[in-house]
Amino acid sequence: MAPPVLVLTGTSGWEAALRQQLGASYRILTYTDQTGYVAHLADEHAALILVDGDQDGWQFWTATPKSSPATRRIPIFLIATSADAREKALVNGADLTLTPDELLQQVPKIITDYARSLDPKIAEQLDCECQEALPDLALQAVEQFNMGEYYHQHDMFEEQWMHTEGPVRDLYRAVLQVGIAYFQITRGNHRGALKMLLRSVQWFALLPDVCQGIDIKQLREDSSRVRAELERMNPADIANFDRSLLKPVRLIEKA
Repeated sequence: MAPPVLVLTGTSGWEAALRQQLGASYRILTYTDQTGYVAHLADEHAALILVDGDQDGWQFWTATPKSSPATRRIPIFLIATSADAREKALVNGADLTLTPDELLQQVPKIITDYARSLDPKIAEQLDCECQEALPDLALQAVEQFNMGEYYHQHDMFEEQWMHTEGPVRDLYRAVLQVGIAYFQITRGNHRGALKMLLRSVQWFALLPDVCQGIDIKQLREDSSRVRAELERMNPADIANFDRSLLKPVRLIEKA
């Protein structure tokens, strides 16, 4: 089996160290020309994109893949020393943001966790299952989430996940992890909240913008804003977290 493809954008100072750590485990390609970006990603079956957020144009490299059905499932990491770029990237398409030091310290585990290509047949099955109605138990879980009953929503979504065999089960796992992150915020657990939000990224990356009526795009953006605020603030100030950022799950009714 061919090694998974990692795509790097721009010429980064951390590229050599990354290549040295990963060795032959991945095929690493460097893109510097924006022409045909989406087509190249699709043709190469890219498993992960690492964007240099300290270079001009990072917004293009980050947002463009999410605009195409052919590439929207590819996880995107923005690597930047700039805290401002990292914060903005979370609401502009990036699934995860890291400083160069954080990236190199966590390689290869973090890349192994996220650099996965969804089999086309599984992706097609997921898209079909996402067209189905939200099961009653999951709907009740959403209601609990939206009432701020984040602990109870976890139990319901977990039960739904355990009784679901198809790839859509990742929908329930993604939402329940956001709910538990919000629960940790209400309990004053900064570290636990951030950990759960980071864990949810890998499941959100595989889902379409709407799945079983849940507005995944909106939930992804909302949770990214929460994560950006957690990363910005002093963990000791978690009691003062702006809870107006803890938005409800939005349901979209079919026309």
